[in-house]
Amino acid sequence: MAKNYYDITLALAGICQAAHLVQQLAHQGHCDSDELKTTLRSLLDLNPSSTLAVYGGDESSLRPGVETLLAALNPASRQGAGAELTRYTLSLMMLERKLSKNKTALNTLGQRIEQLDRQLAHYDVESDTIMSAMAGIYVDVISPLGPRIQVTGSPAILQNAQVQSKVRATLLAGIRSAVLWHQMGGGRLQLMFSRHRLTSEAKRILARMDPAY
Repeated sequence: MAKNYYDITLALAGICQAAHLVQQLAHQGHCDSDELKTTLRSLLDLNPSSTLAVYGGDESSLRPGVETLLAALNPASRQGAGAELTRYTLSLMMLERKLSKNKTALNTLGQRIEQLDRQLAHYDVESDTIMSAMAGIYVDVISPLGPRIQVTGSPAILQNAQVQSKVRATLLAGIRSAVLWHQMGGGRLQLMFSRHRLTSEAKRILARMDPAY
């Protein structure tokens, strides 16, 4: 069956957007609120009507992820900040593969996300309560799968408990996009052998947001 590169690219952009937000949080202590909401909300729709629906049904909400993906697919960007983003993205993919093989962890994850859904009737997705709950799921369910993702940034910022929660919640959302990527037919071999297809699709998505691109 022919692969749907549009859906694969969207999910890959979702992983990259999570990596981008983690990098911003770790170095600056803050990130764009709307971008964070899109990423965190992607955790909550486990039976979406489409891949785009996972990200709020709007391509432009994934703009930072698409731009980060294009940079990651460009060999010239794999140094400094670009290397950090690539490491986060590949680490999320590796953790998702470990999760997919662990039925107990998968069941626990599903149950905890259902509980999260109930809490959202009372709290906003960016509230400290929800952020802490998402971070708790990451620590309890994802971290033990190993190897842990080493987040690098400002030591003073990374010692802040709120930033730690946001980073872990964002990594959890990155795992969600990695699950979606595999469900859509994505695989690591594509990153080596279908780079041109992925780049072309990402550029088409970006051009719809910005015709001058």
